[in-house]
Amino acid sequence: MSENKQPGIDVELDAQIAEGHYSNLAIISHSTSEFIIDFAAILPGLPKAKVKSRIILTPEHAKRLLYSLEENISRYETNVGRIDIAQHQPRIDFGQKLN
Repeated sequence: MSENKQPGIDVELDAQIAEGHYSNLAIISHSTSEFIIDFAAILPGLPKAKVKSRIILTPEHAKRLLYSLEENISRYETNVGRIDIAQHQPRIDFGQKLN
């Protein structure tokens, strides 16, 4: 059994979904009952970013995602090296609370 697969869960990956979407921007918003993450791509020469995928999570699953990302980034940096984020790039904060 793979370490990422929980016992008793059979995950099916459709071929079209397996192709994935490129994203270099995530816009996160939330209400009291859900977190919404829009994955978008900003590309040179295009006037605006296009959302490629939207994921809606409960607050509990959003926190589980946070912990999983932290764990996987730690493993990645242990094996590959530190991920440096350029200091000159401004942090874009699109997050806002939904009504």
